[in-house]
Amino acid sequence: MKNDIILRAYDPASDLKTLSNIWFDASLKAHAFLGEPRLRAQQTLIETTYLPAAETIVACHRERPVGFISLLDAFVGGLFVAPGQQGRGIGRTLIAEALALKGELVLEVYTRNAEAFAFYGALGFAEISRRPSDDEGLPFENARLRLKA
Repeated sequence: MKNDIILRAYDPASDLKTLSNIWFDASLKAHAFLGEPRLRAQQTLIETTYLPAAETIVACHRERPVGFISLLDAFVGGLFVAPGQQGRGIGRTLIAEALALKGELVLEVYTRNAEAFAFYGALGFAEISRRPSDDEGLPFENARLRLKA
């Protein structure tokens, strides 16, 4: 499938709802510990604040978006792949593209999201710090990771 993936820039007019739904479905799988009501509230912020402010690269399979990475300079604000498409190299492809563009990537990941934590470690990200709570002050530990080209 890796060769079937096309990367392109985010198009707000056609991609907003699709990427928001990918974000929600992937978040529900990876961050179930946050609870669906909290994720629904965050989905509004994804649509109104985060996607419009970020540089977003969309991964498409057969012209259909299946994942995306959103960057704020070299900070990865989000990397999400539709649950049915995970494990096919899409996340790796998006990280490689972002790293080629920026030269270095930094991100935060919930430590309870063991699958993502292991994924980033396998790509060579190194942990640089931890904090005991998330951006909303809730007790969900986050690790800050860095990858240099």
